[in-house]
Amino acid sequence: MQPLPIDDTLPALRKALAARPNVVLHAPTGAGKTTRVPLALLNEPWLAGQRIVMLEPRRLAARAAARHMAALVGETVGATAGYRTRFDTRVGAGTRIEVVTEGVLTRLLQHDPELSGYGIVIFDEFHERSLQADLGLALALDVQGSLRPELRLLVMSATLPGARVAAFLGDAQIVSSAGRSFPVEIQYLGGGSKPTTPARTAAAVERAVTEQPGGVLVFLPGAAEIRKTAGLLAKRLPREAMLTPLYGALPPAEQDKAISPAPAGRRKIVLATNIAETSLTIEDVRVVVDCGLTRVARFEPKSGMTRLVTARIARDSADQRAGRAGRVAPGVCYRLWTEAEHARLPATSTPEILEADLAPLLLELARWGVSDPADLRWLDPPAAAACAQARELLIALDALTDDGRLTGHGRALSDMPAHPRLAHMIARAESLGCGATACAVAALLAEQDVLSAGGRTADLQPRLEALAGTNAAVPVIHSRLDRVRKSARELRRGGMKDTGIDASQIGLLTAFAYPDRIAQRRPGAAPRYQLANGRGACFAAPEALSNAPYLAVAALDGDPREARIFLAAAFDAADLEAHFAEHIAAHDVVRWDTQAGAVVARREYRFGALLLRDEPLQQVDPDEITTVLTDGIRRAGSAALPWTPALRQWQQRVLFLRRAVGVEWPDIEDATLIATLDDWLAPYLAGISRLSQLETIPLHHALNALLTPAQQRELDTLAPSHITVPTGSRIAIDYGPDNPVLAVRLQEMFGCDATPVIAGGRVPLTVHLLSPARRPVQITRDLAGFWRSSYRDVKKDMKGRYPKHPWPDDPLAAEPTRRTKRRQ
Repeated sequence: MQPLPIDDTLPALRKALAARPNVVLHAPTGAGKTTRVPLALLNEPWLAGQRIVMLEPRRLAARAAARHMAALVGETVGATAGYRTRFDTRVGAGTRIEVVTEGVLTRLLQHDPELSGYGIVIFDEFHERSLQADLGLALALDVQGSLRPELRLLVMSATLPGARVAAFLGDAQIVSSAGRSFPVEIQYLGGGSKPTTPARTAAAVERAVTEQPGGVLVFLPGAAEIRKTAGLLAKRLPREAMLTPLYGALPPAEQDKAISPAPAGRRKIVLATNIAETSLTIEDVRVVVDCGLTRVARFEPKSGMTRLVTARIARDSADQRAGRAGRVAPGVCYRLWTEAEHARLPATSTPEILEADLAPLLLELARWGVSDPADLRWLDPPAAAACAQARELLIALDALTDDGRLTGHGRALSDMPAHPRLAHMIARAESLGCGATACAVAALLAEQDVLSAGGRTADLQPRLEALAGTNAAVPVIHSRLDRVRKSARELRRGGMKDTGIDASQIGLLTAFAYPDRIAQRRPGAAPRYQLANGRGACFAAPEALSNAPYLAVAALDGDPREARIFLAAAFDAADLEAHFAEHIAAHDVVRWDTQAGAVVARREYRFGALLLRDEPLQQVDPDEITTVLTDGIRRAGSAALPWTPALRQWQQRVLFLRRAVGVEWPDIEDATLIATLDDWLAPYLAGISRLSQLETIPLHHALNALLTPAQQRELDTLAPSHITVPTGSRIAIDYGPDNPVLAVRLQEMFGCDATPVIAGGRVPLTVHLLSPARRPVQITRDLAGFWRSSYRDVKKDMKGRYPKHPWPDDPLAAEPTRRTKRRQ
């Protein structure tokens, strides 16, 4: 057995696990921890012949680890060492080491909360911080704390800060190992506007092949970029170069080919996602080309949608990737960014639990008997908003009760190896006799798209027809179609009858999985939709589906303004009424219709935010009508009230007294009146539901009621509407926002030397003395002073213009008049 750095650490690790239940092992990339540690613990006294279960983040790594350990002890997989993955299990009665993927560990815990027969749970590559790893650790800690205090937990990581994890585990001991790595030279190839396009990556690979010996490992964000880069490199590399893709959706045989040694005389170039970042040793690699990107799923609680985004990797991931070049010999890492950009990268990746869809997590917790995630211990607690969103979804899927308890249906969903949405779809479909079709739809939605790029459409039905073999004209990628068929068969396990695929059911089945994304076409020419969750959606490009009045949407982006629909199926409104009746709610709605200027009372039948139908509401609380009407008046503004000029004058008189006499006079500015409609106008609105009917209300009485009886009596005395001038004419006073104005022809004030006053003598009127043409010739608040001084100049100017009107030399001695000299 070839010596590895971890070998020197194994005695200290055994001693630590013998002394305490929880230990953290820090071992850099290449130390050998994944395969050497489980074998080293097999005969420990505290294990007492029990099994070891090791959680491995990826299926490829789980299979490779089990095979390598089996080879080290000269056995086949399934003897001492075996593995369990989602649809592939290789364990036997004598298996002592089980390498499992994340969902499998959760299943083991749920079916046997004591984890009987297992002495230790090992969390390998815990620094990746997957959601299932965090869940597995939380459940294992709960088991250890309540049922099995002797259960050992070992957290192994290459980059995670050990002190934080050790403190979280209850002051666990940290054991550190050296790594086995050779020096790796880092070359920064610089950034650019699009530094990670397949063209730039391919150019970097060509350079690496030319400049360096050995195999090349190329990190790309996803399968699409792998295919494009491979296409560019196929005719540009030397003949001995062998291109091998490596990503999660590849068949196991293809994955094994990528990690196996290259045939004699060949040079391997592995194009991989971050599946190759940790756990695996890929033979012959001496060079790494890193584009610096990864594909991550980010959940948005506001939209209820998960979207795949391409994001920059963190520095710890960059270090992990670079380390792959130094596993077998000194190597080189080409980074497609600058050294300055590298310094700005985040130190570590964000844990998945802080960004993921938490519906599967909450379903598992409910099955565990926990309705509040805070009842368990988490290295990073899940976000409250995402938990609330997940809980709402599970309630809508009938998996949880309103108080968060697991229903019988929810227990059935948690037994299925699928997201709760897809599991709910399969369960509902099976009760309708179309379970096999639902499994096919679930496989289509869970796997990569089977349509080739040239025939890409948002309509799910052609995909299902291609799977059923009823539409040979659909352009498909056959390798993916085969994979979907296999997944569908796996989902049908458990005695479900293979009733064949009925593509006509795809709309209903998709709606079962995504009830919150049932969509209704909005009125208008543009093909836009309203989702049941309240958000808007549209197609990214013209689609035949755009004419469908209802859709069930399976995939769309998280655009907050209007999401783009990527996958959907036409949906029949009759199916909505038939199969979602328990979620269709009748709402009595009394609302304001701005366009009609009236209160509208309807009984609306809604599915979420979708209005399915409505009818007139026969009986409505009069008080509710009044409340809505007053709100409508507020929206329309004070101009909606039936003002008359006399009422406006009355309003100004009261406001004048508030300014001149005191605040005991009410504030009846328009803004105040509108804000207090409920207090003064509502009693007069009985029997009224439209703005046009406001003409019938006694607005003067309503406003006058704002004054006390004493103020009502004093109003005409303190702020008269008119004043009698020397000719006997009653002239209206203009109560504007400033001082009240008396506008009167100059001749009508002859003989008057006292300026008229109001407000009990407190406020002299501003007198606008008018010409015979009723234009102001003088504005004064001192009438006696005007006669003594300014009158002479006015007389000189006006006498020539208006010779028919009297302009006496002594206006105080003259007779006031409304007439010309002749008429006098």
